[in-house]
Amino acid sequence: MCINTSTMNIAEFIDHTVLKPTTTLQDVEKLCEEASKYQFAAVCVPPLFVKKAKEVLGTSSTKVATVIGFPFGYSAIEAKVAEVVLAIIDGADELDVVINISAIKNNDWQFLANEINAILPIIKNKNKIIKVIIESGILTDEEIIKCCDLYGAAGVDFMKTSTGYAEKGASLESVKLMRKHLADNVRIKASGGIKNFIFAKQLIEAGANRLGCSSSIAIINEAAEQK
Repeated sequence: MCINTSTMNIAEFIDHTVLKPTTTLQDVEKLCEEASKYQFAAVCVPPLFVKKAKEVLGTSSTKVATVIGFPFGYSAIEAKVAEVVLAIIDGADELDVVINISAIKNNDWQFLANEINAILPIIKNKNKIIKVIIESGILTDEEIIKCCDLYGAAGVDFMKTSTGYAEKGASLESVKLMRKHLADNVRIKASGGIKNFIFAKQLIEAGANRLGCSSSIAIINEAAEQK
């Protein structure tokens, strides 16, 4: 899909995010107020704050996303299932699930298939959105392609590049590689280290449909200056 970046509204691509371990209620309230003002696609908050985010956003079109198995992905499948169920009960619209990176590095694709097959139906049955986080910055190209094959076939809504906690976040190369090996109906979320409008624009041009950002306001201001 070719996006005309000269006419796009960058806010529509952004998941306005706060996932630091010291996140406070005040951080989440501020995040949601900013998201409503700028009409970001979603806010992404720790599971503890999903209810509060829904409350603050009220009738806003901005969705509430949260994370599962964050940030390392090596929680037991049963633990991730429990997290998913609780997040949906609390009102999450979108679930960003960290897959088991250790299983990838151990070439245990059957485990990863079992994991997504346990999680995906719960999310789909409630008409929620699933984004699987693969931590592309620490994977080989071959591992990224295998992830595209597995999760594309499974029917996820998004593949997401990064948690922001690895040594390398989103890159143009990984987004391009994912786009090349995913069907058009599987969208891409780039996240991790997106600090300015120029990089955000480049990621969208490379194939990203959503951006996870904590520097969202700075990006919006830069976009306005560019226009």
